[in-house]
Amino acid sequence: MKHTNLKAILIASIVLGCAAAVQAETPKGWFAAGSHPREYEMTLDREVTHGGKGSASLKSNVPKASGFVTLMQTFKADTYRGQRVRLSGYVRSQDVKDWAGLWLRVDGLKGEVLGFDNMQDRAVKGNTDWTRYEIVLDVPEASQQIAFGLLLSGTGQVWLDDMKMEVVGKDVPVTGKKSSEEPSAPRNLDFEE
Repeated sequence: MKHTNLKAILIASIVLGCAAAVQAETPKGWFAAGSHPREYEMTLDREVTHGGKGSASLKSNVPKASGFVTLMQTFKADTYRGQRVRLSGYVRSQDVKDWAGLWLRVDGLKGEVLGFDNMQDRAVKGNTDWTRYEIVLDVPEASQQIAFGLLLSGTGQVWLDDMKMEVVGKDVPVTGKKSSEEPSAPRNLDFEE
């Protein structure tokens, strides 16, 4: 009798767990992308917040995630053309084994990348409390679209809250590599540098 009850409880727990996963609320206006989005949960978290009543959360749902996921948005670049923008937000992490970070990309008419920074050179790792991060990029006149979000590579969990996209002056240094930073000639062909 006890064995049957335990089995019923286990089945009910699994069904309720699956229902909760299906009902997970992706934040309004955001969508998921990445190399392995099924290995992650993207949710609106009403308990862990930096400010206000909610934050976004990315969490691996497999013991060894083999890819990355991003919670992101895209929009037309019209308002920001010819200006420098700063994307900022507060990120918190728990048990991030590989890395996580904000990212910002500026695309041209044919989808070419005109500016990009994903914070990989200053990644969020391990366990961190709420910390403000920022990315600064130029939006050239040829820009058509801007994409941004939060990414998580590997296992762990990250939260994002209180984001801002704002125009800044040219005195604020950019953080990503611009495509115009490519060298004009080959270099280090003898591998001596």
